[in-house]
Amino acid sequence: MQSKATLRYLRIAPRKVRLVAELIRGKKTSEANAILRFCTKNAANPLQKILQSALASAVNNFQLDEANLYIAKLDVQEGSKLKRYRPRARGRAYPIEKKTSHITMVLDEIVPTEGAKKRKSVQGKKKTEVGTPQSTKADLSGKPKFRAEREIAQAKRNARTARFFRRKTV
Repeated sequence: MQSKATLRYLRIAPRKVRLVAELIRGKKTSEANAILRFCTKNAANPLQKILQSALASAVNNFQLDEANLYIAKLDVQEGSKLKRYRPRARGRAYPIEKKTSHITMVLDEIVPTEGAKKRKSVQGKKKTEVGTPQSTKADLSGKPKFRAEREIAQAKRNARTARFFRRKTV
């Protein structure tokens, strides 16, 4: 079972946050917490808080063990920019962009527990009981099963985008 935590509009540039995020991506939560505690970058403190938030969510909502969790996904995106201006010589204005970041952290289990397996099987049964006919796994996911079918689907998508972005000749 996955636990997700997000932090939006952090007033640190995403480039600086990604430096710290690379240190902990894919690590166990205890190891990531230790790395963040001793990291000297300013982005380490918000990342440590979001890690604690995701851990608390996993323990309280899904009854997962902290020792069995790792950082499955850590995504740092660029947020909106605060635009400011600084006065310069001869009456000019020099633009300043104060960048923000959006961080998404997903924790997942290293070894799936029995409770999570039961929940997934119960959810799968509910979907089929609603009235959908029994079908193959490829049909439920919406993805083609064979390589040739995937290539055909990709070619169709490319043809659609090519038509959409076609230039007009003058």
